[in-house]
Amino acid sequence: MTWATDRLDALVAGTVEPPPVVAVLRLGLLEAWGEGWARKRWEPHADLMNADGSMFGGYLAALADQMMAFAAMTVIDAPSAFRTTDLQVRFFKPGRAHPLLIDARVVARSRQLISVEVEFRREDGELLAKATGQEFVTPYPA
Repeated sequence: MTWATDRLDALVAGTVEPPPVVAVLRLGLLEAWGEGWARKRWEPHADLMNADGSMFGGYLAALADQMMAFAAMTVIDAPSAFRTTDLQVRFFKPGRAHPLLIDARVVARSRQLISVEVEFRREDGELLAKATGQEFVTPYPA
């Protein structure tokens, strides 16, 4: 166990308060995780939609960043931390006001980089977007 996996367990159990940004941005938490992956179901709020009923793409980028962090937390060594150094999102279909299944998985890990992919799917399995990015491994702050 590391600080990160202990934190993931507490988030899934609902026994720890997430950072304020999670509430402000309505990101939600995660439902499940294992080594190299993290997963959640997320429901958009009406105030996050564009005038045409589609979801704002930058918001999906924020969700991708959060899920990348959760996946990285499953493989980070103690006493290390990490920071996002790269994030790219590709959109295939517009997101609407329907629940999303968001899966993140670590695709590569080196001493200093953790590469992660995140998929956004509707509950019927339709792929809406895919994000890729990297987390730079740093010493854990004192």
